[in-house]
Amino acid sequence: MRRTLRGAAVIALLLAYPVSAQDVTLTARDGGLALNGQLISYDGEFYRIDTAYGGLTVSAEGVICDGPACPNLAASMVAIDVAGPAGPADHVLPALFAGFAASRGLVYRPGDVSEIRDPFTDQPLARIRFLPMPDDTALSLVLARKAALTIGFTAAPALNTRVLGLDALIPIVSDENRFPAIRSTDLAEALSGEVRNWQAFGGPDMPIIVHGLHEGAALAPAIRARVGVQASGPRHADVATLAAAVARDPWALALTGQSERGKARALPLTDACDFPLLATPLTVKAQDYPLTAPLFLGAAKHRQPLLIREFMDYLATDSAQAAIAGAGLIDRRIGTAPLTEDGQRLLGAIRNAGSEVPLAELQRLAAAMTGGQRLSLTFRFQDGSTQLDVPSANNLADLARHIGAGRFAASDIVFAGFSDGTGAAEVNLALSKSRAEAVRATLATLAPDLTEAQLPAVEAFGEALPMACDSTAIGRQINRRVEVWLHPKPSAAP
Repeated sequence: MRRTLRGAAVIALLLAYPVSAQDVTLTARDGGLALNGQLISYDGEFYRIDTAYGGLTVSAEGVICDGPACPNLAASMVAIDVAGPAGPADHVLPALFAGFAASRGLVYRPGDVSEIRDPFTDQPLARIRFLPMPDDTALSLVLARKAALTIGFTAAPALNTRVLGLDALIPIVSDENRFPAIRSTDLAEALSGEVRNWQAFGGPDMPIIVHGLHEGAALAPAIRARVGVQASGPRHADVATLAAAVARDPWALALTGQSERGKARALPLTDACDFPLLATPLTVKAQDYPLTAPLFLGAAKHRQPLLIREFMDYLATDSAQAAIAGAGLIDRRIGTAPLTEDGQRLLGAIRNAGSEVPLAELQRLAAAMTGGQRLSLTFRFQDGSTQLDVPSANNLADLARHIGAGRFAASDIVFAGFSDGTGAAEVNLALSKSRAEAVRATLATLAPDLTEAQLPAVEAFGEALPMACDSTAIGRQINRRVEVWLHPKPSAAP
């Protein structure tokens, strides 16, 4: 009787010990390895057999088990219940599981209960369900081991969390509303109900009608976390209904995901110092845009079944990120932009430089930027902490992987540290350097195989290149960052 699992290989040797079991033969799928012995146990991931070589533990990933003691692998089928608010999950999860199955040479069958099957035996390896519910209920379910994964726009510290992709929260109005732009501080006052008339911002004497989402909607927690409780007004079950209602109402205002604005018009956003806040793929990936909303997938911290662990690893691949982009979100693939094209930032640096930032420091900054490129991988920190936030921790793991794979072998990598503008300039310069050095040290710990030459150099510029206004807490948080710059390596001398 023959049973098949995916993959292959003996992974460990154990001391021999006497057993009472039946004979089996384990053969690699490619036929390159065959082991005869008595089956001691099978735990759904490893066979333990007693052979002439002693006790062996064999990974069941793709070996063929032949013999009367071979287990019925139907018992190894993994139930993957994913819990969280409805919305992006409806588009993202099927694409991700389909891509994952294809990357492993497996078959994905969509449905209310989707399946991943072995193409050779038609054996079900996983059954997948999405369970719509609020974030807090989903977290409780996963911690109680009644669901495998959570998905949503809220990161749960109690889970191992991955950022799937990103959305930008943007203000939207009807196309009939020709109000040209709105400051972030004015937007907050309007959404909270503190200001109730467009006239307060230089518009017509008409009421501001704030549309919002019901609490169960996927984006509701992300919006609340960034702008607080919204003023009373029409509430909608999902973002599509919200956008359609705003598009019909000439005096409506709402905050929603950029991927779901429908026929409503995106209202241009600036900060309190009139820095333009542009929701481009690069600014969203780098979290320069202050209303970036990461979409998280979380798993409990106990050991997961092999298939789930492989799925979580798959999320970092280009295939998975292409599926994210296809679902309408901004993916996490590395983006680049020439630093010399970043004119808005340099203009902002010059316009907002205080007396403590001398011309020589701005010239040093301009020289360091010349000829280089900026990566979308940017590192920021948890509030009041030197610990990286979840997107930044994911970014650092991505950077380690790409450096190790030689992607940036032709470039010199620089960690460029920046601070906000509060306090003395020399103190801020030291802080920006210490943050960049801390990220470098974390990278070295995360990827111990990297040589000293492969690790990025450190540059520090303090408050010399603000991204946003220091008069607001969110602006200061945006300005405290470590960027990744690339410069071509000098050509070897002839």
